[in-house]
Amino acid sequence: MRTYLHPRLQSFGTTIFAEMSQLATATGSINLGQGFPDTDGPDVVKQAALDAIAEGRGNQYPPGPGIPELRRAITNHQRAYYGISLDVDTQVLVTCGATEAIAAALLALLGPGDECILLEPFYDSYPAAVAMAGATVVPVTLPGPDFQIDADALRAAITARTKVIVVNSPHNPTGTVFNAASQAAICALAIEHDLVVLSDEAYEHLTFDGVTHVPMSTLPGMAERTITVGSAGKSLSFTGWKVGWATGSPALVSAVRTAKQFLTYVASGPFQYAVAVGLDTLEPSYFAELASSLAGKRDRLSEGLRSCGLTVLKPQGTYFVIADISALTDMDGLTFCRALPERCRVVAIPTSVFYSDSSHGRSYVRFAFCKRDDVIDEAVARLAALRA
Repeated sequence: MRTYLHPRLQSFGTTIFAEMSQLATATGSINLGQGFPDTDGPDVVKQAALDAIAEGRGNQYPPGPGIPELRRAITNHQRAYYGISLDVDTQVLVTCGATEAIAAALLALLGPGDECILLEPFYDSYPAAVAMAGATVVPVTLPGPDFQIDADALRAAITARTKVIVVNSPHNPTGTVFNAASQAAICALAIEHDLVVLSDEAYEHLTFDGVTHVPMSTLPGMAERTITVGSAGKSLSFTGWKVGWATGSPALVSAVRTAKQFLTYVASGPFQYAVAVGLDTLEPSYFAELASSLAGKRDRLSEGLRSCGLTVLKPQGTYFVIADISALTDMDGLTFCRALPERCRVVAIPTSVFYSDSSHGRSYVRFAFCKRDDVIDEAVARLAALRA
């Protein structure tokens, strides 16, 4: 049979999330694989979307860079939380979720012959976007169990062809928040080799236990070489609305905008107005309470996983907890996760799919805890069959 897909994309195929979600549906499983909440965000934000639709705001194409109200809200948010000063017209771009911001940035910044460093385990859209740009992924492994930067490994990965380092903190899938030493290593090497840092900060407000998120662009020498990606889906718990953004220097944002305009062009019109309301009106206590609630869910699921015989790596942020299955089984994580829906009617994600070499992280499995407490409890009850 003729293959139409270009060779550089043939290794990707159906995502692990689609595969596991189909298994969840077929088996009636609780889906702890995909990272989305099962409750909506604030009512005031939801009502703002309904009002925008009813009033005809955003029902037609919004402006290419995003509606002015949302771009202003993003600049106000960055200033209030991090002391970052952005020009609303030249340094903010609204995108169709954080995923489009990442893809547009990599398409804009990379081409054939270029290299892009990805810190693995990495979110699965990163290598696909690099491949679409015709560039080459150079993986640098984050050593467990803390998954902080190995500065020597990062330095060794840089060549004359390196153009971009993709950084994700708080980090999906491990839940790590990069510490000062890790960030300093990235900054020093980016400055030394004149590299752009694409900083995926979608989980910026979802950190736990007093750990704080420090944006890469606030560190010395980084403002002019960092594209920062944010997500209303994660910060406001409306993942289906697909509202994200990219911020940075005028030159970098202009480059990303050039690529983005030929992807979705524009998206999420009425939801942009609603996200603007959320960023403008929600108090800092909202984000603190969201993080506190998620920390409780993390602990609830982690305790349950331990009771089933799994070894849990405590995350500092995000929606996810990594568990080591090696004490229970000799199976690799992918085999384990494919069998789990039939055995326990629970879905998880094998961490090995987030590595360039699937032999890495073979005993690690990722569970999402951004679910209602009763859903977590039922999942743990079902997973008790693992003890057998």
